[in-house]
Amino acid sequence: MLTVVLSGLRARWASFVGGFVALALGVGLLATMGLGLSATFDPPERSPQRFASSPVVVQGQDRLTLDVRRGPGTGSVTHRLDRPQPVDRELLRELRARWTVTLPKPGSEPGAGSESGSASPASGRPDAVGVDAPAAEVRALVGDRARVLTGGERRQADPGPERDADALVGLNALLGTSGGVTAFVSVFVVASTFAFAVALRRREFGLLRTAGATPGQIRRLLLAEATALGVLASGAGCALGALGAPLLARTLVDGGLAPEWFTVGEPVWPFHVAFWTGLTVAVAGAVAASRRAGRIGPTAALRESDVDAGALPLGRALLGTGLLLSGLGLLAWTCVTDPSALLKRKTYTTHPMLLITGVALLSPLFVRPVARLLRLRGAVGTLVRENSAASVRRTAAVAAPVLVTVALAGTLFGSATSITRTKGVEAREQTAAEYVVAGANLRPVAAPPGSVVSATGATSVFVRDGAEAVVRYGARAVDAPAAFAELARLPLVAGDLRDLDDRSIVVNEEFERRRVGESVEVWRADGSGPVRLRVVAVLAPGTGDNGPYVTRANAPGSAPDRIEARGGGAATVRALEAGGGTVRTADGWADAEHRAGDSPQKRLGMLLVLGIALVYTVIGLANTLLMATSVRGGELSSLRLAGATRAQILRVVTGEATLAVAIGTVLGLAVTALVLGTLGVGLAALSAPVALALPWATVGAAAGVCATVAVAASALPAWRLTR
Repeated sequence: MLTVVLSGLRARWASFVGGFVALALGVGLLATMGLGLSATFDPPERSPQRFASSPVVVQGQDRLTLDVRRGPGTGSVTHRLDRPQPVDRELLRELRARWTVTLPKPGSEPGAGSESGSASPASGRPDAVGVDAPAAEVRALVGDRARVLTGGERRQADPGPERDADALVGLNALLGTSGGVTAFVSVFVVASTFAFAVALRRREFGLLRTAGATPGQIRRLLLAEATALGVLASGAGCALGALGAPLLARTLVDGGLAPEWFTVGEPVWPFHVAFWTGLTVAVAGAVAASRRAGRIGPTAALRESDVDAGALPLGRALLGTGLLLSGLGLLAWTCVTDPSALLKRKTYTTHPMLLITGVALLSPLFVRPVARLLRLRGAVGTLVRENSAASVRRTAAVAAPVLVTVALAGTLFGSATSITRTKGVEAREQTAAEYVVAGANLRPVAAPPGSVVSATGATSVFVRDGAEAVVRYGARAVDAPAAFAELARLPLVAGDLRDLDDRSIVVNEEFERRRVGESVEVWRADGSGPVRLRVVAVLAPGTGDNGPYVTRANAPGSAPDRIEARGGGAATVRALEAGGGTVRTADGWADAEHRAGDSPQKRLGMLLVLGIALVYTVIGLANTLLMATSVRGGELSSLRLAGATRAQILRVVTGEATLAVAIGTVLGLAVTALVLGTLGVGLAALSAPVALALPWATVGAAAGVCATVAVAASALPAWRLTR
């Protein structure tokens, strides 16, 4: 058996090149992503910066810990505060009385210059100090009044530690999603390659059956070929992964997706995961094909054409229908139960995969109807249409990878663009201001005569959600409630914004207690509280930025980061310019917010995912069409004998490839329309503007690349066969 397998691989090496390349690339990408993920789990140690010369750092409390119910007993929930609390004055005096204390440089506090914190604590006290003393003695003195940091823990007092953590979380999600897309597309391409190769080898298997081979031997032959191919391709892929991981790290750093210090190490487990995944994919992709090959009879196969035009196999039909219905059900369930989840990148990246796979498996059902609907002119057009409709398996094998790429491009970029555009429209609709200034740490602005000026800043509130959870809400702190109520055009469900004061709060419908007049127990951004605030207004959730709102009295440490104004003419503009930041019209500010949501880093992450799918599609198309066209020598020779010229034959072959790409594009657009339509329904349920956008340029570019590769991969062997 081994001799037969190796001889077959040598004799038919051209048929296995596409599968080998696809599998090796998939394993290489999985190894690369695994090495990147391992770096996010265990980032390199960095030396402290802010208090590098102090062996001990005393930092104000930066976490809020509350008791909650955990089954029959109690537990606790901990949330990080926007910024550490100032060190207690009495504690600071005691530290100075015993040891040398190092104060931080002005403006070096965590959160300085950010939207969530001011340049210095409102109290004027430092949030952390360095202490030159034994750690045990400092802990004994401090007790539970502050945190004592030593060794590598001192990095927690450096500016922006949460930004690095957030970057690693985002990077972890990106690499995980990319790895998932790699596995998804590689399984699809490899399985399709084996299935189509079996269809082209029906005569060979018929001869083997005639020579006495049993169905079990045919199946074992295919599985052995897949195993050999899997071992070789997985080994090559691991080598590619080792070379590609450092390049990926540099690309992520240069693109702003990872911190500057991000590097990949050399753990072993990503290579094990990638190798065995690749081998499993190869064998699993051959299982269904081997079962089909084992059912080929010794004489029936010799009477059939090279490319099967039979009906969709029952197993594939059932699997495709199940995946399609599961994808539809998942989208509908998410839209009904949690429409806000549709706005998350993880959701609109992964949910469409069930739909895409289901439609791709059922694609043979759509080939004939779509091909028959076309009215191509002339003999060449008629031949293209009839050949495509008759050779269902070949046409579907070309259309399926195109469907995957177009659908991923449409759903991924379409959802992201639609959400970004919706946020921009929503931001513009929610203010009646003429001018808006946005920026960190804006200075207070006095309202000129005849104008209304409202300043708000970012803050947080912590609220109990039942007895078992504490939820952190990103909130807005209002300087002047009356001016805010006059300029705001928020989607009110109940209540009145004019009633907001220091003893009240504006909530949204995500709050557990959201009736006007009810009291909500709130902990402030610095952990102080609880305070009981009365609900005076309730807002629709929108895209996630609608509330809650509190006054400045309930937002310690928050500084204005947005000032809105109306009226007053040139005097208002001059006053706003004096407050710092860039003065824009409300429309210009909304456009700037829209562009900020569509950042180059975000697009780079999506291009990484789409690029993986596009590379696999190119491999799948080239491999399928090279195999399919190479075995059509007899058919093309018959056309030449019937009087067709070489140019006409090339137009027929390339026309069939183009038609198959068009069918895949139409199916991909159908999946995209379904996903974006569900997103629109979800936005409407959230009372947000529905501003859907289909990225025609991206989809067109993906389809154009597919068409170019398909034409080239079909024309080259046809030209050789018609010489």
